[in-house]
Amino acid sequence: MNPSVARLTGCLLALLMGGTTLAAEDIRLATTTSTENSGLLNYLLPRFEARYGGKVRVIAVGTGTALKIGEKGDADVLLVHARPLEDKFMAAGFGSVRKDVMYNDFIIVGPKKDPAAVRGGKDVIAAMKKISTSGARFVSRGDESGTHQMEKEFWKDAGVAAQGPWYVSSGQGMGQVLTMAGQFEGYALTDRATYAGYRDKTGLDVLVEGDPRMFNPYGVIVVNPAKHSGLNTRGAMAFANWLTSAEGQKAIADFKISGLQMFFPSAK
Repeated sequence: MNPSVARLTGCLLALLMGGTTLAAEDIRLATTTSTENSGLLNYLLPRFEARYGGKVRVIAVGTGTALKIGEKGDADVLLVHARPLEDKFMAAGFGSVRKDVMYNDFIIVGPKKDPAAVRGGKDVIAAMKKISTSGARFVSRGDESGTHQMEKEFWKDAGVAAQGPWYVSSGQGMGQVLTMAGQFEGYALTDRATYAGYRDKTGLDVLVEGDPRMFNPYGVIVVNPAKHSGLNTRGAMAFANWLTSAEGQKAIADFKISGLQMFFPSAK
């Protein structure tokens, strides 16, 4: 390379890494609906984009679908929350880097009259058993998302066949599920952040919380450029590194709904 060109390239990279805004290639982010429905992405992305100099184009779907998008090379980076599926994705070579980012928790929400009488409980399995026999509806994501994966494990542990008129498999995102549960005066398993964003719209109460089995960790994965050409791997790494940096972790901690922290940093 011509020495002058090399020096210019080095200067441009130094400026970019130092935080100066330069035009940069857009990043395709496939992520779970909870990061969008909660308002977290609207809070985080402008802060990252100001550093990066390009836009993050969001595809908000269930985690299972987000991982399939990554497998096809139709996203550069993933922000998801289903650790067993993430580990399979990495083991198959579809991801080049995975980092812990943050966590929150799942809760069971339902109508104020609570026909299943689960209010105040901390045992999610016991609550699921009661809901299944209460005559009330349970609205499921039904979309192979991280939330749906966890829900299916809970039904399995409860020994309940999740089917019949009481069980509504919606195939929808978390926000739509909460809206439906409110309309049906039914129950749902949800992440706490999305519920906080939809609480006033649905009239649902938090009924079951605090079970360690409802711990909900999130990870960021850079899609492996060895699997697909045309990926914006530099941008994907910049995003993953920012999320797990001191600045990104503080931004995650600072995001609040009604004064309450919704996500908790976990980068190592």
